[in-house]
Amino acid sequence: MRRTTSTLLSLSALLAASALAVPAAGAAPRNDQPAAAPAGWETVDGSELARFAGADGRAQAPAATGRSAARADDSGTFALKSVRNGKFTATEKNYAAPNTGVLRARSAAVTGAWEGFAFEWHEATQTYALKSLANNRYVAVEGNYTGNSQNVLRARSTGAGTWERFTLYYNEDLDRWALQSALNGRFVAMENSYTGSLQYALRARSLEVTGSWEQFELLEITG
Repeated sequence: MRRTTSTLLSLSALLAASALAVPAAGAAPRNDQPAAAPAGWETVDGSELARFAGADGRAQAPAATGRSAARADDSGTFALKSVRNGKFTATEKNYAAPNTGVLRARSAAVTGAWEGFAFEWHEATQTYALKSLANNRYVAVEGNYTGNSQNVLRARSTGAGTWERFTLYYNEDLDRWALQSALNGRFVAMENSYTGSLQYALRARSLEVTGSWEQFELLEITG
């Protein structure tokens, strides 16, 4: 994997080959492996992410206030910035149930633990679990939600299973990153066109990486 010197790393797309159905409410989690990497994208494992993030001269985000709320493993601690609207993803830990902990790309900067996530590599499944520094919870895909909130990403789990696992992809030419849910095989998109409390919410709903909706930048948090 190339080590770029761009200011921000980018998180982009996943899937493209097969059209995988979204599980209906009450459906059991998927246990099969994610689809093969789409053309132009490569999967990133724990050792590669750590090496890439530690590249000399890479610009980094300031330490998030309250970072000690969650422990980052060797893979690292990062902020996710949507390419679609240029905003960092925050954990809405003050939202009322059932949306407590929903992830939204709404912050102009990394101001604290709200925008921080520990990326924890799981060798057996070759996937990452994302733990929010804001509430020390793992990010899950809400496959049993219905309507516009189905498959929304929410930091609400104390452990990591299929609901909380993601394949990480990188596109060297675009310098962009993407996340694919292990639960439904869908790529994570930022819902720029939503209104209300779920505007800019992250949701695992795309069959392929169609553009900036599914593309992210990845910025290491240091300090």
